[in-house]
Amino acid sequence: MPFFETRATAIIAIVTVIVSGFLLVAGMLPYWAVNAGFIPLRMGEAGVPVDHMFAIPAWATPLTATLIHGGWAHVLLNLVMLVYCGQFVERAIGTPQTVLLYVVGAYVAAAGHWAFDPQSVAPMIGASGAISAVVGAYALLYGERRAKAIGPVPAGVVHVAWLAAAWIGIQLLMGLAGFGASVGANGPIAIGAHIGGFLAGLVLARPLLLWRYRAA
Repeated sequence: MPFFETRATAIIAIVTVIVSGFLLVAGMLPYWAVNAGFIPLRMGEAGVPVDHMFAIPAWATPLTATLIHGGWAHVLLNLVMLVYCGQFVERAIGTPQTVLLYVVGAYVAAAGHWAFDPQSVAPMIGASGAISAVVGAYALLYGERRAKAIGPVPAGVVHVAWLAAAWIGIQLLMGLAGFGASVGANGPIAIGAHIGGFLAGLVLARPLLLWRYRAA
């Protein structure tokens, strides 16, 4: 299926490249990372300097943070995952549903990041949390091997549990290994964001699939 037939995936990828690329080339990354990145402490406003006027309201930063990346490799790695998984997910659940999945994934990812350290003042940037929701949906919708039922637990529930456990385990191992948050960016991996986004994808995949075909 041609890339541009998956409109939501194509538009998200193009806008992300344009915005991230402009900020990197113009040398404006530090300013916008602080003003449009997701800062957990801003959610309560406690401890944030009252004399600092942020360019973007706190409630919007889970989305604006997805447009900011720490380097070209950071952009590339994220978009490879988005384009590969996104085109299949969008074909299955539809364009509006894919947009909703990405947006909800971004907010759930931010909530997951906040839960790990509500007092953090370090801005989280990058689309990996939202993309994790797409990856989670892809894993559930296109998983080749289905788990078997365990006693009274249905096979579908076991399958979702295994996918979630595997993804969470990978993120925890990466964090313990000390990998950077992103290639070209400083700071630890946003493990909570990746876990939150992935779980959102697992939870939303089937409801969005049903929504599409019931509306057809």
